[in-house]
Amino acid sequence: MTYAEFQGQTSFARPELLAFAHGRLIEDPPAGFGSRLPLPPLLMVDRIIDIRRDGARGRVVAERDVHRDDWFFQCHFLGDPVQPGCLGVDGVWQLIGFFCAWRGGLGVGRALGCGEIAFDGQIRPNDRTVRYEIDIRRCATFPDAGATLAIGDRLLRGVGQRSGRAARVSGSEGYR
Repeated sequence: MTYAEFQGQTSFARPELLAFAHGRLIEDPPAGFGSRLPLPPLLMVDRIIDIRRDGARGRVVAERDVHRDDWFFQCHFLGDPVQPGCLGVDGVWQLIGFFCAWRGGLGVGRALGCGEIAFDGQIRPNDRTVRYEIDIRRCATFPDAGATLAIGDRLLRGVGQRSGRAARVSGSEGYR
């Protein structure tokens, strides 16, 4: 797809996210565009259901399918498998970085921090889907620095239950 098509698209399927991770989704990226998602098994997103911008704000809704044989269930914990909470937070950073790139950020994305985290539940092998709901509270581009910064709050859900939340999660594009 072209860069203009990428920026105009409001949902992305797994094959598109994998192409983005490999750097092959956009056929005419602007100079300096280097954003990528991680490859499996660290890619924590299977589809972006909705990505939108509203001025300096935005929203990302995405999902990941849970599989009984996911690598982390084999070791975290033996006899009591649960998805590590840090992988859910990493999924949020992945999506915030993708949002920055989709919004026009150049360079490569980096996670910058997280203000607070609370885990209210667990993602278990019997769950079917993890749902990310991220409200982008602020997204700004700094042309002189060649960077785009986004700050958002997120809610992570597993099969109809709240599993975690994080406030003031930030990521950026533009680092080399």
